[in-house]
Amino acid sequence: MAHLLGAENLHVEFPAKVVLDDVTVGISDGDRVGIVGRNGDGKSTLMKVLMGRTTADNGRVTRRSDLRVGMLSQDDDLPMEGSVRSAIVGDAPEHEWLGDARIRDVLAGLTGDLSLDADVASLSGGQRRRVALAKLLVGEWDVVALDEPTNHLDVEGITWLAGHLGRRWAQGQGALLLVTHDRWFLDAVCTRMWEVHDGIVDPFEGGYAAYVLQRVERQRQREVAEEKRQNLMRKELAWLRRGAPARTSKPKFRIEAANELIEDEPPVRDSVQLAQMATSRLGKDVVDLLDAGVTYGDREILKPLEWRIAPGERTGILGANGAGKSTLLGLIAGSVKPTTGRVKTGKTVKIAYLDQRLRELDAVSHLRVREVLAAQKSSYVSGGKELTPSQLLERLGFRSSELSTPVKDLSGGQKRRLQLLLVLLDEPNVLILDEPSNDLDTDMLAAMEDLLDSWPGTLLVVSHDRYLIERVTDQQYAVLGGRFRHLPGGIDQYLELRAAEQAQPAQKAAAPAAAGPELSGAERRAAEKELSSIERRLETLNRKIAGVHDRMATHDADDYAGLSALNDELRELQGEVDGLEERWLELGELVG
Repeated sequence: MAHLLGAENLHVEFPAKVVLDDVTVGISDGDRVGIVGRNGDGKSTLMKVLMGRTTADNGRVTRRSDLRVGMLSQDDDLPMEGSVRSAIVGDAPEHEWLGDARIRDVLAGLTGDLSLDADVASLSGGQRRRVALAKLLVGEWDVVALDEPTNHLDVEGITWLAGHLGRRWAQGQGALLLVTHDRWFLDAVCTRMWEVHDGIVDPFEGGYAAYVLQRVERQRQREVAEEKRQNLMRKELAWLRRGAPARTSKPKFRIEAANELIEDEPPVRDSVQLAQMATSRLGKDVVDLLDAGVTYGDREILKPLEWRIAPGERTGILGANGAGKSTLLGLIAGSVKPTTGRVKTGKTVKIAYLDQRLRELDAVSHLRVREVLAAQKSSYVSGGKELTPSQLLERLGFRSSELSTPVKDLSGGQKRRLQLLLVLLDEPNVLILDEPSNDLDTDMLAAMEDLLDSWPGTLLVVSHDRYLIERVTDQQYAVLGGRFRHLPGGIDQYLELRAAEQAQPAQKAAAPAAAGPELSGAERRAAEKELSSIERRLETLNRKIAGVHDRMATHDADDYAGLSALNDELRELQGEVDGLEERWLELGELVG
């Protein structure tokens, strides 16, 4: 493949740190390179040097003549004036860009909820970020560099972007450089990985899953002293192979070697033991949402729902921005009052809510990290081992030299890790995590997940990070159209439901022109008969579900096998309800 871009003997030094030291790399046609490493180790610096945004202290960058490069940086470089349309396509005539399938795809994928006539100055930070990404993707480039492109994108947007980039480089023309902490995205898009650490760049073949395997192998072969890091990567590899089998079909992912490495590796979580510990801390009752709904003015945010959260339950909650996820979390935490129904909270429940505003750090922002640790009297038990606050912070990636840093001067990722430490040391038994992956690199996400694997309580996670959701939770629910529903098929099912939901307005708009003959009398009677049958079956299922809830409430708390069987029965009944409700909606539209 033709060489496009490269660097020889790069050296970049900041006042207190050598970031890149004698680094040589190359990029060819068809390469899709993911760049990973700890925060501050030089990922974005390497990308900026290669793209000509900054200059190395020593070394040189080589480019093919007339090479066209485009970059999405973390800085906001959109103009402050003008419309969304002019920011993305400039002064191009409408018939030109509307006739380009790629531009239409980009606009639909990134700006579907925005008016192209809207003023750029009126956009939020997240909307500006999406417009900047759209502006880049409509251009013609030989090399595209994306620095944290999934920031401010939801699960659907991230899935769309992965598909768009895969289609765009499917023919092997041009190259892609990608810095992101989203591991699912790395695995879906990349064919090569670069790990930046200690001033050097280590290359790996394949996507994120292949990178994890090769990294473990290299550590084993070298017999390095990083035993903690190696064990953590082995654990993640075990999950990649057992928990997400679709990833094992990645090119150059040596499955035999992976199986040999994890042959004796236990599952990432001992679900039975965690359930026992959670029940001993919580009792049978956690939080029950009983026909609870929320209405603001004339707008129904959450339709009445019933959800009895169990001890040790690990649930991921999905939904588009504004769908009502935060309202749901507020109901559970007690900060939002239901307008219908009620919320019942167990007497022993202690809820911790780790949100995006870092409120736990407000009172200690003037202190140094070591002073915050000194004030913590409790310890944390992980994997049967008791950890002091200092040891826990070390597990979360803090170096001893950083303990003297004032909290207010910490980076975003460091603040997020310190926030998690303070929450865990407060010993809650219900933990709510709202976008916990923000500002964390891939190593720190793995470390956080490792801690959560042994956390003995009820865990609720809201995140756009698909890998994180699949990794730390055992089941997923979604808020769709104000309704709360179980997702037996996980995130793939959620994406299918969202696609169907978004297609309905277009189908309704096209209905007058595309409608065929109306239902015949016999067809209408059959549809109405099926509707009545579904309604009767739903009533029966709801009675059965209520009965299972009653049996769970009175069941022996020490009979974990029995509780697990009841939980399986409940999920099966709820799955049937979800399917019948979809069919009920279809028939309702047919008969009017």
